[in-house]
Amino acid sequence: MRILHTSDWHFGKHLENRSRIPEQELFVDELAAIADREKADLILVAGDIYDTYNPSAEAEQLCYKALLLLSKNGSRPIVLIPGNHDSPERIAAPATLAARSGIFIIDSQKTLIESQTFEKFSVSGKMGASIEITIGDETAIIACVPFPSEKRLSEVFEGEVTEEGLQKTYSEKVGEIFGRLSEPYRDDTINLAMGHFFVSGGELSGSEREIQLGGSYSVDPSALPAKAQYIALGHLHRPQKAAGVSNAYYSGSPVQYSKSETGYAKCVYMVEAHVGKEPVIDKIHLSNYKPVEVWPFKSIEEAIAACEKRAGENTWVFIEIETDRPLKPSEIRAMKTAKDDIVEIRPIYDKAEKVSREKEAEKTIAEEFIGFYTKQKGVGPGEETLKLFLALCGEAGYETAEA
Repeated sequence: MRILHTSDWHFGKHLENRSRIPEQELFVDELAAIADREKADLILVAGDIYDTYNPSAEAEQLCYKALLLLSKNGSRPIVLIPGNHDSPERIAAPATLAARSGIFIIDSQKTLIESQTFEKFSVSGKMGASIEITIGDETAIIACVPFPSEKRLSEVFEGEVTEEGLQKTYSEKVGEIFGRLSEPYRDDTINLAMGHFFVSGGELSGSEREIQLGGSYSVDPSALPAKAQYIALGHLHRPQKAAGVSNAYYSGSPVQYSKSETGYAKCVYMVEAHVGKEPVIDKIHLSNYKPVEVWPFKSIEEAIAACEKRAGENTWVFIEIETDRPLKPSEIRAMKTAKDDIVEIRPIYDKAEKVSREKEAEKTIAEEFIGFYTKQKGVGPGEETLKLFLALCGEAGYETAEA
């Protein structure tokens, strides 16, 4: 069975108020072409379909176009889960209609899958977040964990009021869910898993939502189902193998969504899986539809000249200029008039000013207070005033200084 793994589409995302829909449309077309060329039997979409809980109509239309193209009018099954950027209820709203086209949306651990037979595959109905799909003479069982927020985990473990149950960590709860979902795995099936979360040790790109990365939201590699032949993950935007696991991969985002994502190529994974065998995993690189670039310059004049010379390049640009003064509005206007899609123009002041700012940042709180007090009062604070201020700030071990 050939399985295409993709995730983190983030349809509707912007770059400093600039729409990325045109690039995402190109991605959809390329993804559909890859699925056809590689003869994908099954497609796994591991969350973050949209960039917000309340996506625009344009983003939703692109999602439906993508799913219909990939499913080929119900001839190829798709299994999809929501990520932390998605509203599970919004994602699941068209689930009944989508299932008629072979698109199965697993939004919670209580998702109901109805038995259906299509021309090229069949689905065994059941309640829960695992799904069984038979294509030809091979059957795959996919255990799915949509983004497990604390609220959703509480719903899953509702009724577990024992002290042991209350003390379970986030990672232990995710591991227990996978344990339950992987119970239907058999020796004669292709056993797969899909989830949207942060596995400890993962490499960040800088554009993920930080509040749901690391710390108490980490999932230990040991929580992943040991009997799964391949685990399709979403959440991290840099394609990578999950740390500590040989068969779990993040496919990453398909588009460069920030300047922190420019140092590596985007991809999807094609997995060749057979019963009882290690899967063959191939990385298929995607086109860079509109590169995000950082242009550094030594002067304002150099920056303006470069914008005029490279005006026709199809790029998103972050400009950094070494200068000893603020940029004039006319200079900013000259760059933006010459070059479309400048996202940011950032002055980087000279080394002397850098050193001055670094020294300013290194001042102790006592020195900061003395400087502020002197500026306001014309004289430095007395010993008792300084002691009182530092006591209020909870400081200890300071040395007084003369203003």
